[in-house]
Amino acid sequence: MPAFQPTISRAVIVVLLAAAGVTPSSAGEQGERNPCTQDAMIVFDASGSMAGNVNQGIATTIPRIDEVRGALATVLPTVTRARRVGLITYGPGPYQQCNVDLKLKPMDNAAERIMQEVNALSPAGKTPLTAAVRNAAEVLDYRHKPGVVVVVTDGEETCGGSPCDLGKELHAAAVNLTVHIIGYRMKDFSWTGEGSILDAKCLAEENGGLYISTDSKQDLIEALQKTLGCPMLSENDSR
Repeated sequence: MPAFQPTISRAVIVVLLAAAGVTPSSAGEQGERNPCTQDAMIVFDASGSMAGNVNQGIATTIPRIDEVRGALATVLPTVTRARRVGLITYGPGPYQQCNVDLKLKPMDNAAERIMQEVNALSPAGKTPLTAAVRNAAEVLDYRHKPGVVVVVTDGEETCGGSPCDLGKELHAAAVNLTVHIIGYRMKDFSWTGEGSILDAKCLAEENGGLYISTDSKQDLIEALQKTLGCPMLSENDSR
């Protein structure tokens, strides 16, 4: 009887996994994926350009910031049930300064708090993207803990920082920091050029992240789900 014990144990494990809807292969894959224990920081661009129309040069009453707000309102209730999320904003503050503001450190069930802060913003000021990402990494204690930074921006760095250099610096010192950049309607507009987009891509790529170009609210929703979402969320959790 003892000779069969290991086989019986493996069989029991397989049955239990199957009952939970997990195959051995998928269990291994999930072990390699982010289990959503990592805190996340959203870096939200509220600079002056976010007050502009969605369709530049075409009459519209939809400011860019409203599209981003709407996307966040759709995604955050599900995401914040699975991971702790915080918020840093940049732009509003003393006139034409490089203002970065820590609104919220990562906390449980943060959707309502984050939306209160984002909805209260009036776009203004410059784009200190580099300083904001650095601050987000510091909040996450990136030298000692894993974490995720998700930047939502519609413009290039305008405060003298170098996103690419920062990306290399963070990568060299971080335990396991991922930086994602979501660029909203950055292509073909006068305040951004190919160089600025490449610089943002470099920041993400240096830290194992994605650069996602978006042109609509639905694009933003999908990008936020991809970068902030948890792979272990069930279909029931996402409803």
